Amino acid sequence: MPLQTPPLRGIHDDRGAKFTEFGGWDMPVEFDSIQTEHAAVREDVGIFDVSHMGQIHVTGTDATELMQRLTSNDVRRLEVGDSQYAAITDEEGIIIDDTVVYRLPADGGDPTYLFVPNAGTDEATHERWIGYRNEWDLEATVDNRTDEYAMFAVQGPKAAELVATLADEPVDELDRFEARYATIDDVTCWTARTGYTGEDGFELIVPWPEAERIWSLFECQPCGLGARDTLRIEAGFLLAGQDFDHESDPRTPYEAGIGFTVDLETEFVGRDALERVNEAGIEEELVGFQLIDRGIPRHGYDITNTDSRVVGTVTSGTMSPSLEKPIGLGYVPIEYAEPGTTLQIIVRGQSKKARVETTPFIDTV
Repeated sequence: MPLQTPPLRGIHDDRGAKFTEFGGWDMPVEFDSIQTEHAAVREDVGIFDVSHMGQIHVTGTDATELMQRLTSNDVRRLEVGDSQYAAITDEEGIIIDDTVVYRLPADGGDPTYLFVPNAGTDEATHERWIGYRNEWDLEATVDNRTDEYAMFAVQGPKAAELVATLADEPVDELDRFEARYATIDDVTCWTARTGYTGEDGFELIVPWPEAERIWSLFECQPCGLGARDTLRIEAGFLLAGQDFDHESDPRTPYEAGIGFTVDLETEFVGRDALERVNEAGIEEELVGFQLIDRGIPRHGYDITNTDSRVVGTVTSGTMSPSLEKPIGLGYVPIEYAEPGTTLQIIVRGQSKKARVETTPFIDTV
C-alpha cells in the first residue's frame, strides 16, 4: 500500500528533508540535523509538520455523551476553547490510543468536538466511534477529517511571540490547553496552546489547500520527527505503538504513568476494569532512567536488576541533546521504580549501569 503524503511533501523535499515511514505516512524525519532542530525548539522556536495526526470531528445532540463514554477523562468539564488529554481504552482498561480532545464552538447549536488520534489510527478510531454511536443509539455525526486539514506545531520559548505576530487575534493570551479560531493571512485556523515537546507552543489546524501558504509565513527552523522524538522523550511523553501498544505491549493508563487522565466518576468503556486496577494497585510501571555507563538505550533492549535478572524492557531511548546524557523509558516492577534505584540496560550484549530518574528529565512548561 502506498504511503500517505502530507500536503507539504514537495515543499519538504525541496528544503532537503530526509523522510521516513511513520504510521503509514511519508514524513520528514530531519531537515538539517536532529541536534540543530532540537536546540531551536529548546532555545528559540521551530515548526513541525504533524499532518499525519488524525482528526475526528464529532457534533450533535449526543456528542458530549459519545465523547464521554469513549475517552477516559471528563469531557463534560470542557467549555468551548478548552482541551484535555485522555486515553481511549478497551473493556479491560487497556490503552488503545491516547488523544487530545478539543471543544469547538457549537455547530448549529449542538456541542462539537475535535479529537486527535495518533498517526495511522484515524480510520479505525472513526469506525470505533461510529460503531458505538450506533450500538448506543446516540444522535451524533462523526467525520474523519484527517485528509481535509494539515496540522503544524510551532514550539519553543519564542513560539507565542511568533504566532501572535501572524494571527489577527490575541492568541498569546491563551493559557495552556486553551484554543480558539484565529485568522492568519485571511485563513481561519484552529489554534491551540498545546504541544508534544515540553516547551510552550501552539498546534495549528489549517485547511489542507492553504497548508503551503501558512507554512511559508513561519520563518523559523523546520523540524522533523527525529527532533520531535528526542524532545518528547526528554519531556517524558508517551509514543503510541512504542511506549504502549494495544497488541504487543498492552498497558493500562496507570502502568503507563497517565493515570491522571482517568476520571472514575465518569462512565466510559474500560472504567470498571480500571477501578479494579486502581483498587488493587499495579505490578509494573513506566519509569525514566539515565545511563551512567557509555551507551545509548533503544526500544526493545532488556532491563535487568543488579543480579543480571531481566526485569523489564526499554520502550524509548536516546542520547539527550539537552542533557548530553543517554536517557530512556521502560517498564519495570514497582519494586524497581523508585528514583535512584540502580538497574542495568543490555546495550548490544553489554550490561550498562543505569539509574531510575523522575520524569520529565528537563524543566517543562
